[in-house]
Amino acid sequence: MTMGQLVHINLGKVRPLRVGERKLMSAIGKTEVAGPVCVGLLGLAGDEQADLSVHGGLDKAVYAFPLEHLAYWQQQRAAHSVSLFEATDETLPHGFVGENLSLMGLREDAVYIGDRLHFVDCVLRVTQPREPCGKFNAVMGYAQAARDMVRSGCCGFYLAVERMGTLQSGETFELVPGARQMSIAQALALKRHKHMR
Repeated sequence: MTMGQLVHINLGKVRPLRVGERKLMSAIGKTEVAGPVCVGLLGLAGDEQADLSVHGGLDKAVYAFPLEHLAYWQQQRAAHSVSLFEATDETLPHGFVGENLSLMGLREDAVYIGDRLHFVDCVLRVTQPREPCGKFNAVMGYAQAARDMVRSGCCGFYLAVERMGTLQSGETFELVPGARQMSIAQALALKRHKHMR
């Protein structure tokens, strides 16, 4: 039995984001919230998506991200001399990569499509890895960030809501295995291989 912890819950509102020369609407910038958050079939109450063709929906209702990767992304920003904050060595805030759930104890090679995360009051099912777009490049501040996410495998994964309820920061969850045919890491590697052809 695999146990993990939901360390932070992050929600975002749609707002303008500059991507190169264009200004697009995006809710990639999430902010940590306190207190219990209601979970419906389409995600967390108070969270928004700007482009429902690529974000949100039943199979991408919630985006989870392993906190173990935060140090990697902080190093990437520092290596590319990016300073959206006053210093590049500052810890990135939770929700910075667009995640709803900041998890501890569950990386992409240990979670499989179809696995279920059983929280105290709701159940979420793993559906697919995150595939970043140009908005992620804009938030990270360098043009190859999306490519680095796919190459590194530090991507997180999407979840569908199987049982609605509430989530609370600090609670633990149990990973209940599904068919275990393809891990998130394997699914991302397969997509990476297809894009390289």
